[in-house]
Amino acid sequence: METRIDFLRWLQTDMALNILMFLDDPADLVRASAVSCFWRHFVIANGLCKQLCVRMFPQLSSVAHVIETSCCCKAKKSVGVESSNLMEWEALERDHIAYAPLFRALTGFALSDCIAGAVGASSTDNYPFESIANTLEPGDRVQRRASYWSSKGHRDPAAPETLLYKLSADLCVITQINIRPFQAYFQLGHPIYSAKAVRFRFGHAKSLEDIEGDLMHLPLLQPADDKFIWTYTSIEFPMAQENSLQIIKLPEPVLCIGGFLQIELLGRVQRQDMDGLFYICVSHVQVVGRSLPPTIGIEILEPSGKFSLKYDSGAFDHTLTSSSYGGPPVSSVVPPLPPEEMLWGRLGNLVQFLIQGNEPDVEPLEWDDVDDDEDNEVDEGVIL
Repeated sequence: METRIDFLRWLQTDMALNILMFLDDPADLVRASAVSCFWRHFVIANGLCKQLCVRMFPQLSSVAHVIETSCCCKAKKSVGVESSNLMEWEALERDHIAYAPLFRALTGFALSDCIAGAVGASSTDNYPFESIANTLEPGDRVQRRASYWSSKGHRDPAAPETLLYKLSADLCVITQINIRPFQAYFQLGHPIYSAKAVRFRFGHAKSLEDIEGDLMHLPLLQPADDKFIWTYTSIEFPMAQENSLQIIKLPEPVLCIGGFLQIELLGRVQRQDMDGLFYICVSHVQVVGRSLPPTIGIEILEPSGKFSLKYDSGAFDHTLTSSSYGGPPVSSVVPPLPPEEMLWGRLGNLVQFLIQGNEPDVEPLEWDDVDDDEDNEVDEGVIL
């Protein structure tokens, strides 16, 4: 019988971590953990799946721990884990089981409009006829009536406004936000009441109990800003004074933890002839991203501001393999294990690449671009 040497045992921990951190797909980490008990212990004990998720979505660094809600996932005691450390090991294994499918969902679900409802605006000129609720309609006319939100008039053209929306899930990955300013076709000269610039904030309510009643009666005339905590603030994006859906792509996908978006409209460009005041008007807002299903959610830990990630492994894994959620079917988080020779070959190539470095006589390795092509296909498939 052929004897094989487990090279991971012969490497220093830092070197082994550097090698495995080159893997950019949690499915490969799952495959690595299936090589042997030692490899499984190494991947889980070093939290490699969690590290990969946090590297891609830094907002996940606020997650304090994972809670398995289905109570059907029992951690298996690993080789070398003493009973005194069993609780710590179970926490590490829960992280491993949760973060691998979480990464696949955050990057693989179909893109869609992530707005669930309009919460309110900082001001409204003619409520409810010019309410923020009108911005959920794709057109600027509904049943022969103009459909738009309008701020109150202001003498100061620098006066800002805010729009607040509830997203479709507690966890959403947002890639772009589209805004269409309103053109007043019924006024002389057909003026366009756009903002000069826009900025976005993502976050969560300070206390769900404080806003539960408000969320039952949307939209609100003037929501209280002090009831929310914003964990991400974007740069300012310029807006054009044009009657078109202006596509604003974020520099990188942002994970919104908590399910609330605030749009800050900065600066006014159009004065109304009737009263000489500056206004901002918006006819449509669209938030493009990936919404996670209710089988994975969060619980806010006060006063630390950290979160618990609540996860039903069985239901969530079923969602990942089902075509009933998030558009087209999503491949399983744990693909079938390739032949042993293929796995060892991939790892061997990686080790050889790291050892050879930039030697002049070494041909660079050619990496498979299939995953990148698939991502491009998803992005191109969004119809805005």
